[in-house]
Order: sequence, then C-alpha cells, then structure tokens
Amino acid sequence: MARIGDLLAARRTLSFEFFPPKTSNAQMNLGKAVGELQALAPDFVSITYGAGGSDRHRTGEVVKWMRTETTLVPMAHLTCVGHTRTEVAGLLVDHRRNGVENILALGGDLPADGVPVKSDYRYALDLLHDVAATGCFSIGVAAHPEVHPRSTSRRSDREHLATKLSMADFALTQFFFDVEHYVRLVDEMSALGNDKPIVPGIMPVTNLRQITRMAEMSGAEVPQWLIDRLEMCTTPEQVRRVGIDAASKLCRDLLDAGAPGLHLYTLNSAATAKEIAVNVDLAAV
Repeated sequence: MARIGDLLAARRTLSFEFFPPKTSNAQMNLGKAVGELQALAPDFVSITYGAGGSDRHRTGEVVKWMRTETTLVPMAHLTCVGHTRTEVAGLLVDHRRNGVENILALGGDLPADGVPVKSDYRYALDLLHDVAATGCFSIGVAAHPEVHPRSTSRRSDREHLATKLSMADFALTQFFFDVEHYVRLVDEMSALGNDKPIVPGIMPVTNLRQITRMAEMSGAEVPQWLIDRLEMCTTPEQVRRVGIDAASKLCRDLLDAGAPGLHLYTLNSAATAKEIAVNVDLAAV
C-alpha cells in the first residue's frame, strides 16, 4: 500500500473516482471500468459515500475488494453526516483491518428526502479531528475552487480550508471548468500559509442536463461557451467528444499551472477518463 501524501510528495499523480454500485449489473460495470483503468497504473483511486451515509457498507465492500483483488491504492470517502463517533470509530477500525491507509474526510450531503439524520458531527472539521487522532491514515479534505455553496464568504471559505489542511495531507477539489478558479484558489491558500498539495478534480461532460444539475448542487458554474458547444451537438457521441476535448484542455492548463496531479471523476465508466488521461500523457500506456 501507499499513502497519498507520500505519493504527491514524490511525483505528479493520476487518480480516478468511482462510486459503489447498487445492483449486480452496476457491479459488473464497475468491475469492467476498474479493470480498464487499472491498466493505466493510476497512483490511487477514491470510492465515494452516499448521502447521509447511505452507502457506508457498500463503500467498505468496494474498498476491501480493491485491496484484495486489484493492484489499486484505494481511498475511502467518509462523511460526517449521519454518523455517531462510535460508528466512525468502527468504520476506521474496519478500514485499517482491510489495509486501507487513505481517507477523504468530508461533510457530506443530507439524504435525498432532506430528513435530518442523527449525527455527532456538524462539520467535516469535526470528523477530521477524529480521523487524524488515530494517526493511521493519510487524510484528504475537500476544496471548492468556486467556494462552497454554504459558505458565508470567500474569505471564510478559504480560512476554513486552511484550518482543515493544517491537519490533513492534501485536498481534492470539487469539479470546475476554468483553470483560473484553481489558480486563484491555490494563490489564496498560499497567502494563508498553506503549502499542502491541492489536487484538481475533473468532471468530463458527457450529458449536459446531468452536469448542469450536478453543478447547481456543488456551486460550480458551467461556462456559457461550453453550454453553447454542447447544445450544437446532435448525437451523444458528439457530446462526449466535446466533453473530452474540453476536459483534456483543462487538464493541460492545470498541469501547466503547476497542479500536483489530476483526479478524474469516472461515473464508473472507463472510456472517457481513459482517453483524457492518455491525451495529457499521465497514463502508463
């Protein structure tokens, strides 16, 4: 195994994000995507967590499978929403027993029905304290280039991130479409004394309606030029080509700007992420 903090200190990284499958067919799709992307020798992968902790067991199962059946270095997402401290302690013990050394500590989303769930935590920072106290994990936290949608101001958002990074090893960003959002974030964090790596998250666009909905939830803006290009497409494959071209250019711009690596959101499909990784010369092919 390897700690992501150490990997980022050694080289530029390539990583992918997957989500836990909920059906047998989805499990087969995940296995196919993992197999194809494993061939690119990514430095690590991450496995997401459902709203309100709804996928907590599936996340653990996928991470364990990756540890035992693949060569990948998995990072488990862990959210504070919907958890007691006792539950979190148990999950961390399970991860250590399974050889997991990397955790992404997050605030998380409420369940889809919006009904509050029992939790001993209010913010990701509270969860971060407990994960860091174990001394067992390389820890990542979330960063929002365009500011977290619930932040009261840009300054408070950056100060909060700086506090998290004082205990964590690195940050992964929410997706965005303009390199200047990332550059500004890094500059703002540097001004606050942060020297921890901030890895940009890249979401290739394969469906305009889907990405628009996701952007609204995350506080990201889909630029008009990209919307215009996508609306000119008449087939799904044309949409995919526009998405690949836009993401590949963004990745190149980010690497030119000094990004310590790239984290590609796969939506459990390999083809688009694979093509982008090859385009920017970070894949081992």
